[in-house]
Amino acid sequence: MKSTIEKALQKHKAVSAKDETSKAHSVETEIQAEQTKTTSAKEDVKATTTKPTKKQSKQQAEFQIDFERLSKNGHISLDGERKQINEEYREIKRKLLANAFGSLAKTLRNPNIIMVTSSRPSEGKTFTATNLAMSIASEQDKTVLLIDADVLKPNVLNTLGLERRKGLMEYLTGDVDDISDVLYSTNIDKLKIIPAGKSHHLSTELLASQKMHDTVDEFANRYPDRVVIFDTPPLIGINESAILANFAGQAVVVVEEGRAKISDIKMSVERLNPDMAIGFVVNKSVHTDTDGSGYYGYYYSERR
Repeated sequence: MKSTIEKALQKHKAVSAKDETSKAHSVETEIQAEQTKTTSAKEDVKATTTKPTKKQSKQQAEFQIDFERLSKNGHISLDGERKQINEEYREIKRKLLANAFGSLAKTLRNPNIIMVTSSRPSEGKTFTATNLAMSIASEQDKTVLLIDADVLKPNVLNTLGLERRKGLMEYLTGDVDDISDVLYSTNIDKLKIIPAGKSHHLSTELLASQKMHDTVDEFANRYPDRVVIFDTPPLIGINESAILANFAGQAVVVVEEGRAKISDIKMSVERLNPDMAIGFVVNKSVHTDTDGSGYYGYYYSERR
């Protein structure tokens, strides 16, 4: 038989072993708890530093158009006020929409793509393009994409009072991967904008590229309710306009009354695709209202 002392020693060893096991388990539990805290902290840091999703980026990049500023600068208003210029652009857009979605549409290639141009600079083409875009965006069943394709002297963002951003040229050169990266929403629900972006010495070749052709085809066919408005360079002496004319089914040529020459207008028409529907907007036409006051008018005529 084991002595009492031996039994006591064995019991002490057993208790010590149990205590060590308990301590080890406790230490392991504490380590796991610390690891869990560390992992959680890392996830919190990751959550705060992760780049926003594409959807979030687009929301942050939305253009905020100052309607009051535009109205003061002579643009159409979107607050329901019945201004003369609002009525004039309503009349212009009705004809363009009829061409884009009516019976004539079947005879045109890309009838919902409209290029707005002029014979010479400073005749009001960008003013006309932006007003048309906003007017059409007020339609109940149409959306508008306004593209600043005057890559030599872009003016859409400046006209609308918006900051410069990457645009069409960055997409065509591959600086951005997807056209959606330069397609910006605005505070007009049905209006989106693609700026011209940076200037490039190969702008003519980039606009004539297969990438541009494929992009325009997508613009024309992806959304059945979409109208695409290209603000293009003047027609005379600039190659980019002749290239862009091959993409559009309709052309709006802005003519400044008292300035444009008949020879310039004829030359402009010759540079357009003969299969297009071609319309003319007479800009800065001074008329006398019923009260004897003068005002600027915008009148649209069309030829095929």
